[in-house]
Amino acid sequence: MGAQFSGMGDADMDRRLRTIWTLFGTFLKIGAFTFGGGYAMIPLIQKEVVEKRNWITNEDVLDIIAIAESTPGPIAVNSATFVGLRIGGVAGALIATFGCILPSLILVSLLS
Repeated sequence: MGAQFSGMGDADMDRRLRTIWTLFGTFLKIGAFTFGGGYAMIPLIQKEVVEKRNWITNEDVLDIIAIAESTPGPIAVNSATFVGLRIGGVAGALIATFGCILPSLILVSLLS
């Protein structure tokens, strides 16, 4: 594996992989079951990552909204990237972002 994983024990690697898969599943669910755009996803993101998983705080959610509004791109994708980076590093950011956009990608692909 890459230098990022060197020195990690099996238990650490297992915990990291579980976290990555949990990030993917959480944002896949958010992307699949939220309609109405990025702002409609904010309450579900808050419920999942603050209340249910305790990954970040409510103050972090406010920071996410402020940062996501000021950067290019959809607020939900930017939020997924921010949470993923905070919880799982670069791999977490990529996986959370992919989980968030995958439902839309599949739907658009099927309809086109």
